[in-house]
Amino acid sequence: MSEKQGKGGSSPAESWADRRLAAVERIELDVPAEARGERLDRHIAGRIPDLSRSYVQRLIRNGLVLVGGRPTKPGRELKGGERVEVSIPDPGEMSADPEDIPLEVLHEDDSIIVVNKPAGMVVHPGHGHPRGTLVNALAWRCRSLSSVGGPLRAGIVHRLDRDTSGVIVAAKGDDVHRRLAEQFAGRTVRKEYLAIVRGKPSAEKFSSGAPLGRHPKMRLKITVRHDGGREALTEFEVMAASRSFALLKALPKTGRTHQIRVHLSRLGLPILCDPLYGKESAITASELRGGKPVPGEPAVISRHALHAFRIEFDHPVMDSRVAFSAPPPADFEAAARIVTASRIPPNGRPDTADGAAEAYESLYDILRL
Repeated sequence: MSEKQGKGGSSPAESWADRRLAAVERIELDVPAEARGERLDRHIAGRIPDLSRSYVQRLIRNGLVLVGGRPTKPGRELKGGERVEVSIPDPGEMSADPEDIPLEVLHEDDSIIVVNKPAGMVVHPGHGHPRGTLVNALAWRCRSLSSVGGPLRAGIVHRLDRDTSGVIVAAKGDDVHRRLAEQFAGRTVRKEYLAIVRGKPSAEKFSSGAPLGRHPKMRLKITVRHDGGREALTEFEVMAASRSFALLKALPKTGRTHQIRVHLSRLGLPILCDPLYGKESAITASELRGGKPVPGEPAVISRHALHAFRIEFDHPVMDSRVAFSAPPPADFEAAARIVTASRIPPNGRPDTADGAAEAYESLYDILRL
């Protein structure tokens, strides 16, 4: 490909090419046909959960995103079938500076803090998220945090994906961190999630023990790997099911990256609004009820429908077993209400309005929220 040299310096093409050569990570995405009409920046942010949309826009403007081998604009409308190349530069020196970010604290004592993390909040600083993370917020609130994971992961014993909401525990000291980490490694921590999936399970209770590992070609994607994948086990229970969707309780027995999302996708029950392992990136109330979206109808939920609602473990200092629950946020609850109200009981007939309300209340009794 020929490039024209400008007077007294390098051409724009050479400048973005140089930046791409200096990148520390490159990711290739094939745009599916169902993404036709979607903005480029929104599509990339949905496919690569660790990158915020604003960061993706900066990458595009700096020539670090190519479509068909050429730089483009953030608002480019996709047609489907394109090959997108994303180059992520070295973030350089980063630090987790304290930031005054509001947190919903479920519990706090001298050794731990338990938070209901909102969807959209990244747990610790990294590519595209140098600030605004849970660690930044904890650094503002807590006088001390564990240093076992390093300064960018201060206090973090376990993590949740950016778009997963729910309960997460942080340690205020190194000894506390190690005691908690031992429980996670020993699988004595009980974690319970809620997930809304596309499809109807064939059994009330089921599980997946497929081993997991990095996708051989898509670095940010996890896949089932029988050739060296790590052991992974998730148990599931159906809480409510309509003709096309289901609300599930998920109990991961291991803690692999994207474990619940991959296992459900493998079972043909992809989590709603999870474009990495499913299809759509948003869904409307009309679609959840089995119809077509009304023109201009807003989405009920536009992030993957996964919520960490309960965690139980041995307190690292007090001699007691403790448990903490985080109520689902408004978007998840709204979608869950629709699925629950449209549930199909054993007789095969949709519930009446009163029956649906009772089903929803009993669901929350079961979850003990």
